Amino acid sequence: MRTLVQSGHCNKLASTIARRHGPLTAVIDNFMVCTHLMTPAVLEFLAARRSVKPDNLSGPGPTDAELLKILTTGARVPDHKKLAPWRFIVFQGGARASAGEVFAKACLAEEKEPPSPVRLETERQRFQRAPLVIAVVSNVKPKPGAPEWEQVLSAGALCYNVCLTANALGFATNWITEWIAYSPAVKTAFGLADSERFAGFLYVGRASEIPADRDRPVIADIVQRWPDGPVPATAGR
Repeated sequence: MRTLVQSGHCNKLASTIARRHGPLTAVIDNFMVCTHLMTPAVLEFLAARRSVKPDNLSGPGPTDAELLKILTTGARVPDHKKLAPWRFIVFQGGARASAGEVFAKACLAEEKEPPSPVRLETERQRFQRAPLVIAVVSNVKPKPGAPEWEQVLSAGALCYNVCLTANALGFATNWITEWIAYSPAVKTAFGLADSERFAGFLYVGRASEIPADRDRPVIADIVQRWPDGPVPATAGR
């Protein structure tokens, strides 16, 4: 059993338990065993995660098998009503350059002042800063009991989980939007429906430079403890 867990084969373990003791026992035991994976090493990994600027990402990027793992594991996020209110658009190889042409044309069409040749070249190179770029599209689906805000938050969780999965495989990542996420021309070119919007673009590659950690919030400044007695008149102010 320990070997199965350390290999990450929790689903295989659940199947084995199900054959011997029934599906309910399998669900319970599977959950209990898999929670043991939350070791100090996992906590250290989460505490040390850091975004790397796209300009500091290089190849080689993920293999096809690694990309499949990144997307599959990344999609394991809270998703009320199981709607999968998001989807991926993957840019690799020459697709990054063709995307850059879309950005240059959108820049020409949407900027108030004519963009300089330098600006247009920057747009053409935008996705070529990393070997892999994953666009996450938020696709809210009308469903009683699943508010729009919950579905948008699920797309945000997806972005973060994809980054964490890539990090766990040894890649550096950066989750950003930039102006292209809000460009009508880019949305149209990439086939987004009126109800869809970009949750972000995830840049994935090898870190050529590891940045120093930045300032983080002081937890005491952002935590409010609700009283267990009578609620004071100033609560929440």
